[in-house]
Amino acid sequence: MSTDKPRSTPTKVCPSCGTRVSESAPRCLVCGHQFTGGGGKKTPGSLTSSSSSGVPELHLSIPIAIGLLALFLIVGGALTYVALAGTGRVTQPTPLPSASVSPTATLSPTPETPTPTSTPQPTYTPLAYTVQLGDDCLGIAFAFHIQPQDIILANSSVGANCSIFQNQILVIPQPTFTPTPIATATLGEAEATIAACETEDYVVQEGDTLSLIAVSRGVPIDAIMEWNQLTTDSVFIGQHITIPFCLQTFVGGATVTPTLAPPYPAAELLLPADGQPFDSSNDTISLQWASVGTLRNNEYYQVTVVDITGGQNRHIIDEVKDTTFTVPTAFRPTDGRPHVYRWSVVTVAQIGVDSEGLPVYVTGGPSSETRVFVWSGTSGGATPTP
Repeated sequence: MSTDKPRSTPTKVCPSCGTRVSESAPRCLVCGHQFTGGGGKKTPGSLTSSSSSGVPELHLSIPIAIGLLALFLIVGGALTYVALAGTGRVTQPTPLPSASVSPTATLSPTPETPTPTSTPQPTYTPLAYTVQLGDDCLGIAFAFHIQPQDIILANSSVGANCSIFQNQILVIPQPTFTPTPIATATLGEAEATIAACETEDYVVQEGDTLSLIAVSRGVPIDAIMEWNQLTTDSVFIGQHITIPFCLQTFVGGATVTPTLAPPYPAAELLLPADGQPFDSSNDTISLQWASVGTLRNNEYYQVTVVDITGGQNRHIIDEVKDTTFTVPTAFRPTDGRPHVYRWSVVTVAQIGVDSEGLPVYVTGGPSSETRVFVWSGTSGGATPTP
Protein backbone atom coordinates (compact mmCIF):
# COMPACT_ATOMS: atom_id res chain seq x y z
CA MET A 1 0.00 0.00 0.00
CA SER A 2 1.52 3.12 -1.12
CA THR A 3 0.92 6.41 0.55
CA ASP A 4 0.56 9.53 -1.68
CA LYS A 5 1.84 12.76 -0.26
CA PRO A 6 -0.47 15.73 -0.75
CA ARG A 7 0.74 17.85 -3.60
CA SER A 8 1.18 21.48 -2.69
CA THR A 9 -0.83 23.82 -4.84
CA PRO A 10 0.99 26.96 -5.98
CA THR A 11 -0.53 30.21 -4.55
CA LYS A 12 -0.06 33.90 -4.89
CA VAL A 13 -0.76 36.89 -2.65
CA CYS A 14 -3.29 39.58 -3.57
CA PRO A 15 -1.41 42.90 -3.65
CA SER A 16 -4.46 44.78 -2.43
CA CYS A 17 -5.62 42.93 0.66
CA GLY A 18 -2.86 40.31 1.10
CA THR A 19 -5.13 37.32 0.69
CA ARG A 20 -3.55 34.11 -0.70
CA VAL A 21 -5.33 32.86 -3.75
CA SER A 22 -4.62 30.14 -6.29
CA GLU A 23 -1.83 30.80 -8.71
CA SER A 24 -4.25 30.60 -11.58
CA ALA A 25 -7.00 32.76 -10.06
CA PRO A 26 -7.74 35.78 -12.36
CA ARG A 27 -8.92 37.97 -9.48
CA CYS A 28 -9.05 38.10 -5.72
CA LEU A 29 -12.17 36.66 -4.22
CA VAL A 30 -11.88 38.98 -1.19
CA CYS A 31 -11.27 42.42 -2.62
CA GLY A 32 -11.95 41.79 -6.30
CA HIS A 33 -8.47 42.67 -7.46
CA GLN A 34 -7.78 41.67 -11.06
CA PHE A 35 -4.56 39.81 -11.60
CA THR A 36 -2.58 40.38 -14.74
CA GLY A 37 -2.21 37.65 -17.21
CA GLY A 38 0.33 35.05 -16.56
CA GLY A 39 -0.63 34.87 -12.94
CA GLY A 40 2.88 35.89 -11.97
CA LYS A 41 3.68 36.02 -8.36
CA LYS A 42 3.39 39.52 -6.87
CA THR A 43 4.91 40.77 -3.75
CA PRO A 44 3.06 42.95 -1.25
CA GLY A 45 3.43 46.67 -1.79
CA SER A 46 4.42 46.26 -5.43
CA LEU A 47 3.00 48.55 -8.03
CA THR A 48 0.42 46.91 -10.21
CA SER A 49 -1.53 48.18 -13.05
CA SER A 50 -5.25 48.05 -12.68
CA SER A 51 -5.81 48.78 -16.30
CA SER A 52 -4.20 48.25 -19.52
CA SER A 53 -2.91 51.88 -19.50
CA GLY A 54 -0.12 50.95 -17.14
CA VAL A 55 -0.71 53.76 -14.54
CA PRO A 56 0.96 52.72 -11.28
CA GLU A 57 -1.14 52.34 -8.13
CA LEU A 58 -0.02 53.36 -4.62
CA HIS A 59 -1.45 51.27 -1.86
CA LEU A 60 -1.31 52.71 1.72
CA SER A 61 -2.54 51.39 4.97
CA ILE A 62 -5.45 53.25 6.71
CA PRO A 63 -3.49 54.58 9.81
CA ILE A 64 -0.79 56.08 7.61
CA ALA A 65 -3.40 57.73 5.42
CA ILE A 66 -5.17 59.28 8.42
CA GLY A 67 -1.86 60.60 9.82
CA LEU A 68 -0.90 62.18 6.51
CA LEU A 69 -4.31 63.86 6.27
CA ALA A 70 -4.01 65.35 9.79
CA LEU A 71 -0.51 66.64 9.04
CA PHE A 72 -1.74 68.26 5.84
CA LEU A 73 -4.57 70.02 7.69
CA ILE A 74 -2.22 71.35 10.41
CA VAL A 75 0.36 72.68 7.97
CA GLY A 76 -2.32 74.25 5.80
CA GLY A 77 -3.96 75.98 8.74
CA ALA A 78 -0.63 77.38 9.97
CA LEU A 79 0.25 78.75 6.57
CA THR A 80 -3.19 80.35 6.25
CA TYR A 81 -2.87 82.11 9.68
CA VAL A 82 0.60 83.48 8.79
CA ALA A 83 -0.67 84.84 5.49
CA LEU A 84 -3.70 86.55 7.05
CA ALA A 85 -1.67 87.99 9.94
CA GLY A 86 0.64 89.73 7.49
CA THR A 87 -2.29 91.57 5.91
CA GLY A 88 -3.60 92.80 9.29
CA ARG A 89 -6.92 91.07 8.87
CA VAL A 90 -6.48 88.96 11.98
CA THR A 91 -7.83 90.66 15.12
CA GLN A 92 -7.23 89.65 18.69
CA PRO A 93 -10.31 88.53 20.57
CA THR A 94 -11.73 91.17 22.94
CA PRO A 95 -11.67 89.91 26.52
CA LEU A 96 -15.07 89.89 28.11
CA PRO A 97 -15.23 92.10 31.24
CA SER A 98 -15.73 90.28 34.44
CA ALA A 99 -18.90 91.12 36.21
CA SER A 100 -18.30 93.24 39.35
CA VAL A 101 -20.53 93.07 42.31
CA SER A 102 -22.27 96.42 42.90
CA PRO A 103 -22.32 97.45 46.56
CA THR A 104 -25.70 97.36 48.09
CA ALA A 105 -26.82 100.84 49.18
CA THR A 106 -27.41 101.14 52.89
CA LEU A 107 -30.48 103.11 53.70
CA SER A 108 -29.94 105.66 56.49
CA PRO A 109 -32.89 106.28 58.70
CA THR A 110 -34.60 109.62 58.14
CA PRO A 111 -34.21 111.78 61.26
CA GLU A 112 -37.43 112.62 62.89
CA THR A 113 -38.40 116.26 62.97
CA PRO A 114 -38.39 117.40 66.59
CA THR A 115 -41.71 118.58 67.82
CA PRO A 116 -41.43 121.97 69.51
CA THR A 117 -42.64 121.91 73.07
CA SER A 118 -43.58 124.94 75.05
CA THR A 119 -41.70 125.56 78.29
CA PRO A 120 -44.19 126.06 81.09
CA GLN A 121 -43.73 129.17 83.15
CA PRO A 122 -42.88 128.43 86.78
CA THR A 123 -45.68 128.96 89.22
CA TYR A 124 -44.84 129.96 92.77
CA THR A 125 -46.76 128.61 95.74
CA PRO A 126 -47.57 131.34 98.27
CA LEU A 127 -45.95 131.00 101.67
CA ALA A 128 -47.71 130.98 105.01
CA TYR A 129 -46.23 133.26 107.68
CA THR A 130 -47.30 133.55 111.32
CA VAL A 131 -47.16 137.09 112.60
CA GLN A 132 -44.75 137.54 115.51
CA LEU A 133 -44.80 140.13 118.26
CA GLY A 134 -43.60 143.49 116.93
CA ASP A 135 -44.10 142.62 113.23
CA ASP A 136 -45.56 145.08 110.76
CA CYS A 137 -46.37 144.86 107.07
CA LEU A 138 -43.36 146.90 106.00
CA GLY A 139 -40.90 144.66 107.86
CA ILE A 140 -42.53 141.46 106.61
CA ALA A 141 -42.55 142.76 103.02
CA PHE A 142 -38.88 143.71 103.29
CA ALA A 143 -37.96 140.29 104.68
CA PHE A 144 -39.66 138.49 101.77
CA HIS A 145 -38.50 140.97 99.06
CA ILE A 146 -42.03 142.06 98.18
CA GLN A 147 -44.10 145.21 98.50
CA PRO A 148 -46.59 145.87 101.37
CA GLN A 149 -49.43 146.13 98.85
CA ASP A 150 -48.68 142.54 97.78
CA ILE A 151 -49.53 141.42 101.33
CA ILE A 152 -52.72 143.52 101.30
CA LEU A 153 -53.85 142.06 97.97
CA ALA A 154 -53.12 138.48 99.07
CA ASN A 155 -54.81 138.87 102.49
CA SER A 156 -58.20 140.61 102.38
CA SER A 157 -58.54 140.38 106.17
CA VAL A 158 -55.76 142.90 106.84
CA GLY A 159 -57.59 145.79 105.25
CA ALA A 160 -56.23 148.72 103.34
CA ASN A 161 -54.06 149.80 106.28
CA CYS A 162 -52.52 146.29 106.60
CA SER A 163 -53.64 145.81 110.21
CA ILE A 164 -52.12 142.61 111.56
CA PHE A 165 -52.00 140.94 114.99
CA GLN A 166 -49.82 138.39 116.73
CA ASN A 167 -50.17 134.73 115.62
CA GLN A 168 -52.13 135.78 112.53
CA ILE A 169 -51.34 133.60 109.51
CA LEU A 170 -50.61 135.67 106.41
CA VAL A 171 -50.33 134.49 102.83
CA ILE A 172 -47.01 135.75 101.47
CA PRO A 173 -46.86 135.82 97.65
CA GLN A 174 -43.56 134.98 96.05
CA PRO A 175 -41.78 137.86 94.30
CA THR A 176 -42.52 138.17 90.59
CA PHE A 177 -39.65 137.03 88.42
CA THR A 178 -38.35 139.79 86.20
CA PRO A 179 -36.46 138.46 83.17
CA THR A 180 -33.05 139.93 82.53
CA PRO A 181 -33.28 142.32 79.58
CA ILE A 182 -31.55 141.14 76.43
CA ALA A 183 -28.28 142.91 75.87
CA THR A 184 -28.34 145.35 72.98
CA ALA A 185 -25.59 145.90 70.47
CA THR A 186 -25.23 149.54 71.52
CA LEU A 187 -21.81 150.09 73.06
CA GLY A 188 -21.17 152.45 75.92
CA GLU A 189 -18.80 155.37 75.63
CA ALA A 190 -15.84 153.45 77.04
CA GLU A 191 -16.54 150.34 74.94
CA ALA A 192 -16.97 152.45 71.80
CA THR A 193 -13.64 154.16 72.46
CA ILE A 194 -11.87 150.82 72.88
CA ALA A 195 -13.49 149.35 69.77
CA ALA A 196 -12.55 152.36 67.63
CA CYS A 197 -9.00 152.69 68.97
CA GLU A 198 -6.15 151.66 66.69
CA THR A 199 -3.76 149.44 68.62
CA GLU A 200 -0.48 147.59 68.12
CA ASP A 201 0.55 144.33 69.74
CA TYR A 202 4.18 144.91 70.70
CA VAL A 203 6.45 142.11 71.97
CA VAL A 204 9.04 143.28 74.50
CA GLN A 205 12.60 142.75 73.24
CA GLU A 206 15.87 142.52 75.13
CA GLY A 207 16.88 145.91 76.52
CA ASP A 208 13.35 147.36 76.28
CA THR A 209 11.78 149.34 79.09
CA LEU A 210 8.25 150.61 79.28
CA SER A 211 9.51 154.19 79.09
CA LEU A 212 11.42 153.46 75.86
CA ILE A 213 8.35 151.79 74.36
CA ALA A 214 6.25 154.81 75.32
CA VAL A 215 8.81 157.19 73.81
CA SER A 216 9.09 155.30 70.53
CA ARG A 217 5.31 155.09 70.08
CA GLY A 218 4.41 158.58 71.31
CA VAL A 219 1.98 157.24 73.93
CA PRO A 220 2.37 158.26 77.59
CA ILE A 221 3.59 155.51 79.86
CA ASP A 222 0.60 156.01 82.17
CA ALA A 223 -1.79 155.42 79.27
CA ILE A 224 0.00 152.20 78.32
CA MET A 225 -0.07 150.94 81.91
CA GLU A 226 -3.78 151.74 82.29
CA TRP A 227 -4.70 150.18 78.94
CA ASN A 228 -2.83 146.95 79.77
CA GLN A 229 -3.86 147.01 83.45
CA LEU A 230 -0.24 147.05 84.61
CA THR A 231 0.49 147.89 88.23
CA THR A 232 4.22 148.57 87.67
CA ASP A 233 6.37 149.81 84.80
CA SER A 234 8.44 146.60 84.82
CA VAL A 235 8.28 144.46 81.66
CA PHE A 236 9.98 141.20 80.66
CA ILE A 237 11.26 139.77 77.39
CA GLY A 238 8.48 138.23 75.27
CA GLN A 239 5.70 140.09 77.08
CA HIS A 240 2.88 141.35 74.82
CA ILE A 241 2.05 145.03 75.30
CA THR A 242 -0.91 146.67 73.56
CA ILE A 243 -0.09 150.20 72.36
CA PRO A 244 -3.27 152.36 72.11
CA PHE A 245 -2.55 154.92 69.39
CA CYS A 246 -5.83 156.70 70.11
CA LEU A 247 -4.12 157.98 73.30
CA GLN A 248 -1.02 159.21 71.46
CA THR A 249 0.01 162.66 72.69
CA PHE A 250 3.14 163.30 70.64
CA VAL A 251 4.89 162.17 67.50
CA GLY A 252 7.54 159.55 68.14
CA GLY A 253 9.99 157.95 65.77
CA ALA A 254 12.44 160.15 63.86
CA THR A 255 12.51 162.97 66.43
CA VAL A 256 13.04 160.59 69.36
CA THR A 257 16.46 159.93 70.85
CA PRO A 258 17.03 156.19 70.27
CA THR A 259 18.48 155.60 73.77
CA LEU A 260 17.69 157.63 76.85
CA ALA A 261 20.49 158.61 79.16
CA PRO A 262 20.76 156.95 82.57
CA PRO A 263 18.71 158.72 85.24
CA TYR A 264 20.44 161.86 86.52
CA PRO A 265 20.61 162.66 90.24
CA ALA A 266 18.41 165.37 91.68
CA ALA A 267 19.75 168.87 91.09
CA GLU A 268 21.00 170.69 94.21
CA LEU A 269 19.44 174.15 94.53
CA LEU A 270 21.86 176.99 95.40
CA LEU A 271 20.25 180.45 95.23
CA PRO A 272 18.14 182.06 96.48
CA ALA A 273 17.99 180.58 99.95
CA ASP A 274 14.75 178.95 100.98
CA GLY A 275 12.25 181.64 102.10
CA GLN A 276 14.41 184.61 100.98
CA PRO A 277 12.34 187.83 100.43
CA PHE A 278 12.64 190.25 97.49
CA ASP A 279 11.10 193.70 97.35
CA SER A 280 9.77 195.77 94.46
CA SER A 281 13.25 197.07 93.67
CA ASN A 282 14.22 193.66 92.34
CA ASP A 283 13.11 193.68 88.72
CA THR A 284 14.28 190.09 88.17
CA ILE A 285 15.22 187.17 90.36
CA SER A 286 18.02 184.74 89.43
CA LEU A 287 17.61 181.07 90.33
CA GLN A 288 20.76 178.88 90.47
CA TRP A 289 21.52 175.18 91.04
CA ALA A 290 24.44 172.77 90.75
CA SER A 291 25.13 170.78 87.57
CA VAL A 292 24.12 167.10 87.46
CA GLY A 293 26.55 166.21 84.65
CA THR A 294 27.00 166.70 80.93
CA LEU A 295 23.63 166.86 79.20
CA ARG A 296 23.02 165.49 75.72
CA ASN A 297 21.74 167.55 72.82
CA ASN A 298 18.09 166.75 73.56
CA GLU A 299 18.37 167.05 77.37
CA TYR A 300 17.60 170.15 79.44
CA TYR A 301 16.97 171.48 82.93
CA GLN A 302 13.26 172.08 83.34
CA VAL A 303 12.51 174.92 85.78
CA THR A 304 9.05 175.30 87.30
CA VAL A 305 8.05 178.51 89.13
CA VAL A 306 4.54 178.74 90.63
CA ASP A 307 2.94 181.89 92.11
CA ILE A 308 1.21 180.28 95.11
CA THR A 309 -0.44 183.51 96.19
CA GLY A 310 -1.71 184.22 92.68
CA GLY A 311 -3.04 180.67 92.22
CA GLN A 312 -1.78 177.47 90.65
CA ASN A 313 -2.70 178.64 87.15
CA ARG A 314 -0.07 181.37 87.31
CA HIS A 315 3.22 179.61 86.73
CA ILE A 316 6.27 179.37 84.46
CA ILE A 317 7.77 176.17 82.99
CA ASP A 318 10.92 176.60 80.92
CA GLU A 319 13.79 174.42 79.68
CA VAL A 320 17.38 175.71 79.78
CA LYS A 321 20.84 174.31 79.20
CA ASP A 322 22.58 176.45 81.85
CA THR A 323 22.37 176.01 85.59
CA THR A 324 20.65 179.37 86.06
CA PHE A 325 17.24 180.82 85.25
CA THR A 326 16.01 184.43 85.48
CA VAL A 327 12.44 185.00 86.57
CA PRO A 328 11.23 187.75 84.21
CA THR A 329 9.87 191.10 85.38
CA ALA A 330 6.51 190.30 83.81
CA PHE A 331 6.01 187.62 86.47
CA ARG A 332 6.39 190.11 89.33
CA PRO A 333 3.16 190.77 91.30
CA THR A 334 1.35 194.06 90.65
CA ASP A 335 -1.33 194.03 93.35
CA GLY A 336 0.84 195.82 95.93
CA ARG A 337 1.25 192.84 98.26
CA PRO A 338 3.99 190.21 98.60
CA HIS A 339 3.53 186.89 96.81
CA VAL A 340 5.00 183.54 97.76
CA TYR A 341 6.68 181.66 94.87
CA ARG A 342 7.66 177.97 94.79
CA TRP A 343 10.32 176.63 92.42
CA SER A 344 12.11 173.35 91.55
CA VAL A 345 14.39 171.87 88.85
CA VAL A 346 14.38 168.47 87.11
CA THR A 347 16.32 167.06 84.13
CA VAL A 348 14.23 166.22 81.06
CA ALA A 349 14.78 164.83 77.54
CA GLN A 350 12.89 165.92 74.44
CA ILE A 351 11.40 162.83 72.79
CA GLY A 352 9.37 164.42 70.00
CA VAL A 353 6.68 166.94 69.20
CA ASP A 354 2.92 166.86 69.59
CA SER A 355 0.28 167.41 66.92
CA GLU A 356 0.71 171.21 67.27
CA GLY A 357 4.50 171.05 66.84
CA LEU A 358 5.29 171.71 70.51
CA PRO A 359 8.15 169.73 72.08
CA VAL A 360 7.36 166.76 74.32
CA TYR A 361 9.63 165.96 77.26
CA VAL A 362 10.13 163.05 79.63
CA THR A 363 11.90 163.28 82.96
CA GLY A 364 15.45 162.02 83.17
CA GLY A 365 15.77 161.71 86.91
CA PRO A 366 14.26 162.76 90.25
CA SER A 367 13.19 166.32 90.86
CA SER A 368 15.11 168.64 93.16
CA GLU A 369 13.84 169.82 96.50
CA THR A 370 11.21 172.56 96.46
CA ARG A 371 12.16 176.03 97.67
CA VAL A 372 10.15 179.22 98.10
CA PHE A 373 10.90 182.93 97.92
CA VAL A 374 8.78 186.00 98.60
CA TRP A 375 8.50 188.80 96.04
CA SER A 376 6.79 192.09 96.76
CA GLY A 377 5.37 193.70 93.66
CA THR A 378 4.21 197.14 92.65
CA SER A 379 0.67 198.42 92.98
CA GLY A 380 -1.71 199.29 90.18
CA GLY A 381 -2.08 198.04 86.65
CA ALA A 382 -3.10 194.70 85.37
CA THR A 383 -1.02 191.63 86.06
CA PRO A 384 0.82 190.76 82.87
CA THR A 385 0.60 187.21 81.63
CA PRO A 386 4.04 185.65 81.20
